[in-house]
Amino acid sequence: MVSNRSVKTFSLMVALLFTACAGHRVPRAEAANRERPTDWGYYSGPVDARWDGDGRSMTLLNELRYIDPKGVVWIAPAGSKVDGASIPRSLWSFMGGPFEGKYRNASVLHDVAYDNKSRPWQDADRMFYNAMRCSGVSAIEAKTMYYSLYKFGRHWKFSIKRAKAVKPNSTALAENEETLRATAVSPQEVDAIQQWVRTNNPSLNQIEARADAGPR
Repeated sequence: MVSNRSVKTFSLMVALLFTACAGHRVPRAEAANRERPTDWGYYSGPVDARWDGDGRSMTLLNELRYIDPKGVVWIAPAGSKVDGASIPRSLWSFMGGPFEGKYRNASVLHDVAYDNKSRPWQDADRMFYNAMRCSGVSAIEAKTMYYSLYKFGRHWKFSIKRAKAVKPNSTALAENEETLRATAVSPQEVDAIQQWVRTNNPSLNQIEARADAGPR
């Protein structure tokens, strides 16, 4: 007959065995998660930059790399100058400034993408949304910014046929491409956009359809 003490000893050994196995498995799982994009992608590291003498722009001291949810790599090279100009100034009060808090990394990448113009502006704005969410910006704030940028942002005409002719980090526009001036947006319009987003929780496709349907 097996004593209660023997049963308890055996149970303890089994529990320790499973604990040890779990302890070995968790680090491998965490490593795997770090090697593939999350729902919102991931960054190579934090922004390291210095303010320039004009007090408005910054120069990146190291490369900032972002891998979006589809595995597309977006790079802001060391030496890039950023000033938040890719985001209409009228939206700065809503976000608290493009280089403040959780918006910082996404704003740097968005500025560089808008300066390079090596991809369609729609792709750059989608990257900005995902990068904001990756940085912890709430869905309501990120979707409000996305809607506002999509409708009022400083965009450019981009020919898919000429996409391969533009080098990834080139600041030169392909021939006949045109940068379109940003449209002014009032705080009341931003408030209305945020309220619509809060009430309907739209997808990005729904945001784009609504923005395209209205006057610009």
